[in-house]
Amino acid sequence: LTLHFCSVIKTFRVFRDEKFTTSLVKEETDLTVDLLTDNLWKEKKFKPYNFNAFGVVPVRGYLHPLMKVRTEFRQIFLEMGFTEMPTQRYVESSFWNFDALFQPQQHPARDEQDTFFISKPMCTKNLPSEYVKRVEKVHSVGDYGSSGYGYEWKIEEAEKNVLRTHTTASSIRMLYEIAKKPFKPVRYFSIDRVFRNESLDATHLAEFHQVEGLIAGENLSLGHLMGILQEFYKRLGIEKLRFKPAYNPYTEPSMEIFSYHTSLKKWVEIGNSGMFRPEVLLPLGLAENVTVIAWGLSLERQVCS
Repeated sequence: LTLHFCSVIKTFRVFRDEKFTTSLVKEETDLTVDLLTDNLWKEKKFKPYNFNAFGVVPVRGYLHPLMKVRTEFRQIFLEMGFTEMPTQRYVESSFWNFDALFQPQQHPARDEQDTFFISKPMCTKNLPSEYVKRVEKVHSVGDYGSSGYGYEWKIEEAEKNVLRTHTTASSIRMLYEIAKKPFKPVRYFSIDRVFRNESLDATHLAEFHQVEGLIAGENLSLGHLMGILQEFYKRLGIEKLRFKPAYNPYTEPSMEIFSYHTSLKKWVEIGNSGMFRPEVLLPLGLAENVTVIAWGLSLERQVCS
């Protein structure tokens, strides 16, 4: 057994040595150009370096806010059972971008004031001929219970190349491929760039990202669309939604989607939606009981808001 005894110090003496001073001297931490140029370093006192201390973490690359939100959107779609569509076609023919979506050739959106037309190559010639004939008929004289638009449809207009104005051009291509096989319900989504000939301001861009989702199934209704929208936006943290009737050339009925903005204290538009018209689906060769519900929104708008 070892016993330790601690002595208590009650008094102590303080002596001045050569380092005693009545003023504090700031120690330098960096050897600057000025200190070297003027030889001031000889008069300065430098703080000893601690080589065991961690240095400043170097600045590295960061994920762009758009790409960060894009990843979140993509993950939500995948969790809801959607498959990502190929969307690598930035240049589309007017046929897939407009005509196949029952958008008339006189529509204002097809003017140069709203669309970027490609000068070289100016036209596309490899369009599916039988499908083109069915689209031409439903535009000019009508078909499938529709009276059409009653105008002279021109293949020359349909062949013009454009920078796609929406990713729905990719959606109609996917539906065209689906129609070639025995039908199975599908869920698709895409997030990619689109281009509009817009005057740039705080709310308009000439190039932005469109988020689009579509579901093809049998006898889907507007109720299914509203339900899937409620679930989709709920996963984004948006629960207060309103729907307002709207017009789109290729969907009927169509709805604008509004959400209540707590900071602005008002309802703001956050998307568009609808059910694809028979004039779009039936020329593809899909059965009459096959319906397609879809919606789209701007990625940039969600990031900014």
